Amino acid sequence: MLAKIILFAPLLGALIGGFGWRIIGEKGAQWVTTGLLFLAAVLSWIVFLGLDASDTQHISILRWVESGTLSTDWSIRLDRLTAIMLIVVTTVSALVHLYSFGYMDHDPQWKDGESYKPRFFAYLSFFTFAMLMLVTSDNLLQMFFGWEGVGVASYLLIGFYYRKPSANAAAIKAFVVNRVGDFGFALGIFGLYYLTDSIRFDDIFAMAPELSQMEIHFLWSDWNAANLLAFLLFIGAMGKSAQLFLHTWLPDAMEGPTPVSALIHAATMVTAGVFLVCRMSPLMEYAPQAMAFVTIIGAFTAFFAATVGLVQNDIKRVIAYSTCSQLGYMFVAAGVGVYSVAMFHLFTHAFFKAMLFLGAGSVIHAMHHEQDMRNYGALRKKIPYTFWAMMIGTLAITGVGIPLTHFGFAGFLSKDAVIESAWAGTNGGGAFWLLVVAALFTSFYSWRLMFMTFYGTPRGDQHTHDHAHESPMVMLAPLAVLALGAVFSGMIWYGSFFGDHKSVNDFFGIPNHHSEATETSDHGEEKGAHKESVAHKDESHELAHSGQAPQGAIFHHPENHVMDEAHHAPTWVKVSPFVAMLIGFITALWMYVWDKAAPARIAELNRPLYLFLLNKWYFDEIYDAIFVQPAKALGRFLWKRGDGATIDGSINGIAMGIIPFFTRLAGRAQSGYIFTYALAMVIGIVVLVSWMSFTGGAK
Repeated sequence: MLAKIILFAPLLGALIGGFGWRIIGEKGAQWVTTGLLFLAAVLSWIVFLGLDASDTQHISILRWVESGTLSTDWSIRLDRLTAIMLIVVTTVSALVHLYSFGYMDHDPQWKDGESYKPRFFAYLSFFTFAMLMLVTSDNLLQMFFGWEGVGVASYLLIGFYYRKPSANAAAIKAFVVNRVGDFGFALGIFGLYYLTDSIRFDDIFAMAPELSQMEIHFLWSDWNAANLLAFLLFIGAMGKSAQLFLHTWLPDAMEGPTPVSALIHAATMVTAGVFLVCRMSPLMEYAPQAMAFVTIIGAFTAFFAATVGLVQNDIKRVIAYSTCSQLGYMFVAAGVGVYSVAMFHLFTHAFFKAMLFLGAGSVIHAMHHEQDMRNYGALRKKIPYTFWAMMIGTLAITGVGIPLTHFGFAGFLSKDAVIESAWAGTNGGGAFWLLVVAALFTSFYSWRLMFMTFYGTPRGDQHTHDHAHESPMVMLAPLAVLALGAVFSGMIWYGSFFGDHKSVNDFFGIPNHHSEATETSDHGEEKGAHKESVAHKDESHELAHSGQAPQGAIFHHPENHVMDEAHHAPTWVKVSPFVAMLIGFITALWMYVWDKAAPARIAELNRPLYLFLLNKWYFDEIYDAIFVQPAKALGRFLWKRGDGATIDGSINGIAMGIIPFFTRLAGRAQSGYIFTYALAMVIGIVVLVSWMSFTGGAK
């Protein structure tokens, strides 16, 4: 019952706020939508803390689609993976709703007397409902409906300032790019149904070992079924989670109101792709080539976005590229098979990234909607509460903590877990080094943001700076709540996500059929023996459950020992993220506090590189040349030549030329004399009889 209330409370709020606000008023619509979200958040935490992870629940709502062999219920799949997403989505969304009371109070994009608040809050609630439908899904069709619902809601929210051409363009861009990824996702669903005759997760998971032995003909070639289907599903994840090549929509989504940025980029829409890969882990584990591709894309995305973030000047875009980079971290963890760590970073990231976005919104609010950091400076004493919130978020995202311990901010523990997993899963390969370099860049641009915004001397309009003021309490309270997560979530749940096998298994409901190797300085023989033991026991376990879906919210193949190996990573691997953080911090301190002329000097000396990064590797320009302009040219050709010349020309020619010609002939034939019409009848009879005679119709 609690799960149903959590799912439908935001939908009820959206309906009341969107259609009933004229009855209950604008404030009533805001309070109803926000109150129902807080109800959903409280219930989500009750479910999360009281969940029996060993028992996956299937809560039926209604019979949905019945067509041939396709039988689909709308039902809730409640396990640890679902519970994590429930608290992440509802907590962040509830706080964003509350924050919006202050941020959207006097929005300059709207005229006096215009009603926009009920619609905005209704969109937020509808977005949340669609996301909850996605994460609670028990089959791929239900997930796809939630997937597309989130896309529709994001289109409405990103383009909420519809009078701004840039906002409309950003909304269209997000919608179109996501549809490209969704096409791959849809093909993956079709393929799974074709091969398994089902779209229910349990049925698909049970057949995953068989899919790994099948081949399927696709695009004039034969493919391993498991690898192909996993790859197609990941294409959908690439679009939704803004991975390299399908990432271009995410920075432009900043054109929407700042609360929208926090909601979309912190905990909801962009994490859907990570959730999809983790949910489909029983299939992904049998698709090693596809997972290698996931790892590569994730690593290069983390690196690419971090390089672009180095030189951005819009405060929201810096944080947006940070989101893109951190999503790459999550996919690397999932790609090497440590799904618990991917979810760990998703979990901690939701708190500190939401706080950074909302903190940035507080800065923008204080500076009268100025977003260019070059026009900030010396705001530390003007907005002290916002400053400390941003400082906590920065300490979390850069990974500040005590090396070789489990004491530190949330990002310190989850990011380190990702990097250690990357080292183990790639044998210290390129993905590991890309993540370490990305950690250095993340530290640099995060501290750059702090120094440019809060330190130094005022820049830009002096009047704006003089009248900068702290945000109202309704905007600061959500920052305080998120700060708790940014500080403590990593330390509290480290063992559950990245501890010993028993802790992780218990947390995710995985049967405890093995234990972790003993951590010693000389663990080579013990580890090897452990692997052999684990392989034997897991093989037995797999055989015992042949033809059945594996138990637990995530699945590890018997040969997947990456988490064990990550725990035994060398000391230099474990401290590498911390060292990278220090280098980034010191570099930012030197360039923006000690030697403020250095950035301009370095940019001038490396002008081509600077412009390359400032223009985001010219992806937009390249896509415009390859896809947009040819599409426009084709559209103009079909319009001018196809529609205008061919279709309109033919219709106009018939209407204005041929028809009048025959009309004139017919007019001339109609003399008004009876013998003329009798002659026409005789001729017609002769033609008909002749035709029947020659064609055999008279026989």
